[in-house]
Amino acid sequence: MKKNKAVVGLSGGVDSTAAVLLLKDKGLEVTGVYLDVLGNNDSGRAEAFEIAGQLGIEMTTRDVSREFHETVIADFCEEYKKGATPNPCVRCNPLIKFKHLLNAADDSGAFFIATGHYADVRFHEEENCCFLCASKSGGKDQSYALYRLNQQVLKRLLLPLSGFKTKEDVRSYVASKGITSAVKRDSQEICFIPRGTHYSSFLEARGYEGAKGDFVDVKGRLIGKYDNICNFTVGQRKNLGMTFGVPMYVVKIDCEKNTVTLGSNEDLYSGSVFSKLNWFTKTDSGEMPEEYEGKSLFAKTRYTAATAEAVIKRGEGETVLTVFKNPQRAVTPGQSIVFYDGELLIGGGMIVSTL
Repeated sequence: MKKNKAVVGLSGGVDSTAAVLLLKDKGLEVTGVYLDVLGNNDSGRAEAFEIAGQLGIEMTTRDVSREFHETVIADFCEEYKKGATPNPCVRCNPLIKFKHLLNAADDSGAFFIATGHYADVRFHEEENCCFLCASKSGGKDQSYALYRLNQQVLKRLLLPLSGFKTKEDVRSYVASKGITSAVKRDSQEICFIPRGTHYSSFLEARGYEGAKGDFVDVKGRLIGKYDNICNFTVGQRKNLGMTFGVPMYVVKIDCEKNTVTLGSNEDLYSGSVFSKLNWFTKTDSGEMPEEYEGKSLFAKTRYTAATAEAVIKRGEGETVLTVFKNPQRAVTPGQSIVFYDGELLIGGGMIVSTL
């Protein structure tokens, strides 16, 4: 494999465009690959190929839509039906995106793969493995969504945008090169849901109509009725379908009892979190290294949340108990909890429940 060659996931957006430019500036031979996750996405593919032409690089495409639908979209729908709030990017990255980037690199003889994610990869000599690190761009760190990448991926992964402070700096850099994607608006949060469509409408169109049930307060008392349990997520205040005279927030969703618990903002805070362990970078598996148990670390409970001081302990079965120094707001089953030891991302797992 050529270590002067990289395959870049090129969507046509400003971030992946900047990644290509930066790698070319370093003297690497770059090939772009467009991963069509929706199938027959002619407009998206055309945009990517247009940018590739401006960049002067070869471009290929791979239709991964069937696998994406079976692995990501189906899971997204099932998780909402169970009352959880999934993060599809966390699932897509290891199982679809980076899997197929590696395949494309292998086919072209390239050693490296690269994307326009805001994060960093560093080799730790003492541990003899690669770790993800948070981006220097405080408002755009995407390491959270990448935590399930294994050593096979990390040792070949380049993240050229790690040094940028802001998204506007990236746009300015791309504009200085005369590339049109500098003015393209950011991609939507969930790539497979049409812009302007609520996720509940997306679920209903696929036959995922959630059960009807009861609103209860934190003491279990009936306070109202709802029509579709899929319409709610922990922390939600608006669009509850009825008013209560005071601000009410979704505190808990119980699909077995078909109840949605509502409470005050104070009721949203949790001091401890149980998570199903998905990955620890050092062991390249779900096994937690002994030195992390009881150690003061930092944890992040959703993409937009700040990291918070915590300790982690082994729970029952394949779970980990995270105890926060200060209670955290709106910790949501189905989201991920991701652990950092200093600047190193060491692992994470899917949130199951809170205490």
